[in-house]
Amino acid sequence: MSILSFLFGTKNTNINVLSASEFKEHIQKKNVQLIDVRTPNEFKSGAIKNAKNIDIFSNTFASKCEALKKDQPIYVYCRSGARSRSASKKLSSMGFTEIYDLQGGFSNYR
Repeated sequence: MSILSFLFGTKNTNINVLSASEFKEHIQKKNVQLIDVRTPNEFKSGAIKNAKNIDIFSNTFASKCEALKKDQPIYVYCRSGARSRSASKKLSSMGFTEIYDLQGGFSNYR
């Protein structure tokens, strides 16, 4: 274990942060599990096509995510990247094996 890993915790190796262009490329390839973790009002103001809105702050976040396939890639985004980072860590702890987080969030995607 490196000193940095000891001090700051180990990196979740099943979470991959993608640039906006990489994220677009990935989600256009196939039918993917695409989650927008912003509030319903933020989601209504604009979202990535085919995204499902599951608000990270709602008390139903975990139960709604349990309905998703843990063995298939899941793509996550929010407004600027902070909430999707939290959501990615939560999904990882729930057993999701391949998580992709949009760097800079929806603000960076457009």
